[in-house]
Amino acid sequence: MSIAYTQHLDRNAANHAALTPLTFIARAAAVYPHRLSVVNGAQRFTWVETYARCRRLASALARRGIGKNDTVAIMCPNTPAIYEAHFGVPMCGAVLNSLNTRLDVETLAFMLRHGEAKVLITDREFSATIKAALALLDTPPLVIDIDDPEYHGGEDVGAIRYEAFLAEGDPEYDWQPPADEWEPISLLYTSGTTGDPKGVVYSHRGATLNAISNVLNWGMPHFPVYLWTLPMFHCDGWCYPWTIAERAGINVCLRKVEAKACFDAICENGVTHMCGAPIVYAMLINAAPELRAGITGKIAGQVAGAAPPAAIIEGAEAIGIDLTHVYGLTEVYGPATVCAKQEAWEHLPIDRRAERNGRQGVRTPLQEAVSVMDPETMQHVPWDGETMGEIMFRGNITMKGYLKNPRATDAAFAGGWFHTGDLAVIQPDGYIKIKDRSKDIIISGGENISSIEVEDVLFRHPAVMNAAVVAQPDEKWGETPCAFLEIRPGAQVTEDDLRDHCRAHLARYKVPKTFIFRELPKTSTGKIQKFALREIARSASAIE
Repeated sequence: MSIAYTQHLDRNAANHAALTPLTFIARAAAVYPHRLSVVNGAQRFTWVETYARCRRLASALARRGIGKNDTVAIMCPNTPAIYEAHFGVPMCGAVLNSLNTRLDVETLAFMLRHGEAKVLITDREFSATIKAALALLDTPPLVIDIDDPEYHGGEDVGAIRYEAFLAEGDPEYDWQPPADEWEPISLLYTSGTTGDPKGVVYSHRGATLNAISNVLNWGMPHFPVYLWTLPMFHCDGWCYPWTIAERAGINVCLRKVEAKACFDAICENGVTHMCGAPIVYAMLINAAPELRAGITGKIAGQVAGAAPPAAIIEGAEAIGIDLTHVYGLTEVYGPATVCAKQEAWEHLPIDRRAERNGRQGVRTPLQEAVSVMDPETMQHVPWDGETMGEIMFRGNITMKGYLKNPRATDAAFAGGWFHTGDLAVIQPDGYIKIKDRSKDIIISGGENISSIEVEDVLFRHPAVMNAAVVAQPDEKWGETPCAFLEIRPGAQVTEDDLRDHCRAHLARYKVPKTFIFRELPKTSTGKIQKFALREIARSASAIE
């Protein structure tokens, strides 16, 4: 064996640098300084301006003592502040924790406490929720209030406003890339299989590679105009904040995803790309035709959260949106498979084309591998479209692990693969198709809902003896929670009573839409047979 390749060929400052997506914005500002970067209503920023604002944020945080591996949380809709946080927070070495704006007080308090947030940047729209969550903390973080000109209402709950905080920072702040690309860049919480949120940790390396994989996967050209219909708090916006910087595109912000606001933004800005759950596209398809007046260009859309039905694919095509189905989880930086389209599909009838496009597909370009495997033997299932197994991922675009949860991390990575808990088959052409969710997760409007979390709340009601929650098909949301309940003898309770009880402890989207009072089917060992309840829920949905 020759040793020539091992001599005098070491890594050094000239030939090796840690991967980080922060370099993308530095390049965009240097090469395309005066191109638009962010649009927010009447606000307009260029790349050189956005870069300076991100550096100001990093500098101001550093001056407040925030540094390596400190957590900075943000509670914010899709506005410039959360976009800037995706760069400014890690520029000072800190870890960004984007909070789901739909969560309840107790869950938010848990996340702030568990993640040890030292700073919380929050939009005034959520002042009441944040104020209540902060009251549950023994050591509240420094709170910075965002006064977005596109929102009127709420109140300040912090010590300083965001723009004043930026003014404390240096626009020439000499930020440094991480010494090691494996260092954390962000923290995101997922409910997983229980009601206790798990903190998913992303690395600079993974974020960089997924941001680039997005470009390759979509064939995204330079200067895209990207409409933010996907929440940036969800898997860091599938890493698209960093992708759009790499492409020097335009980030079109939306506080709320509503049909008129979407079409106005599309028309005014010439939107070329967007992402979202099926409910987003259904909303646009079913909107009044006059709202689409003046829109002539084609839009590339990615859809995830549930397989798009034929009506969505056909309806999207009719209004000029070309949909691509993707699949993934928070633990794999968002979508990690894509239903890569084949030319032959273009000539198929819509129902058959929808069947092809509705599959979860194949791995994305920079993910090493995806497979369907027997979780006990860790053997790959045959490509027969019939043998079920669990979807598993392996590669660089997989989380570092769960924060402060080694047991869950070890279980998730057992056998050298990330276990999704989703059951699927591999069809003869190598495309994956989900058949069931072993985790009993309910996906409503693109948001994960833990059935166990909802059940735990229902069990707290004094009239409830037993409870089971399953997914019920819903035309608008894809799925909604359906609660089956056994009531204690002699107790009196109504659907409205239970709904009010749930609203007091859960985010509104987690509250069951349907309540069914009946004896729960059980096995001989007393285990509730959820498969039977799902059939009842489907039947009830069909009747409605």
